[in-house]
Amino acid sequence: MKTIGLLGGMSWESTALYYRWINEGVNEKLGQLHSAKLVMISVDFQEIEHLQHAHRWEKAGRLLAAYARQIQVAGADFLLLCTNTMHKVADAIEEAIDIPFLHIADATAEAIKQRSISTVGLLGTRFTMEEAFYAQRLQNKHGLTVLVPEEADRDLIHRVIYQELVKGIINERSRNEYLTIIHRLIQRGAEGIIAGCTEIGMLIQQQHIPVPLFDTAYIHARRAVEMALDEPA
Repeated sequence: MKTIGLLGGMSWESTALYYRWINEGVNEKLGQLHSAKLVMISVDFQEIEHLQHAHRWEKAGRLLAAYARQIQVAGADFLLLCTNTMHKVADAIEEAIDIPFLHIADATAEAIKQRSISTVGLLGTRFTMEEAFYAQRLQNKHGLTVLVPEEADRDLIHRVIYQELVKGIINERSRNEYLTIIHRLIQRGAEGIIAGCTEIGMLIQQQHIPVPLFDTAYIHARRAVEMALDEPA
């Protein structure tokens, strides 16, 4: 079994889910008392959030790259960054390490293509929905058509993530607002919905919507299990 490296804490609420899902996945595969071999650094999200909203991405990239190097030195065989938004600085992280980097958008795209879906709606932070680093990777590398919500809807999605979900707050009104936005994306042609923030799966689950939901945190974690056990994608 390979040792999985996790760079988390953005937020710790979703990183805790990664830890549980990865260990559950390994135990499902191997049985008995087996669990995952993991090396994890969990950052202070306040520091990262400040850099995000100050648009100090270069500094954030250097900071996360330094943590990634520590994870590699500690013995990880490959690395996961347990957040969608901070994949904006994925290049800086990959350049800093010599071990494979499992990109969350790539893992998600493979899951989407396995369902023969080509058009998806993307929910996430404003950074993920509006900037090129995520949607263009899905489009250019994987051939997917990506729809994002209208501006007012993007504002609401972003606010709920930072004011509620990263604090572990699950609000029924917010769920209903998200569902309204999702249905608008479906009306525009979305065949599936990407929960493109690792906390969104805490609020919206598959039973809430009529099209496939792609929970990026869960997909990322399960792909890590496959890589750790040398199973094909």
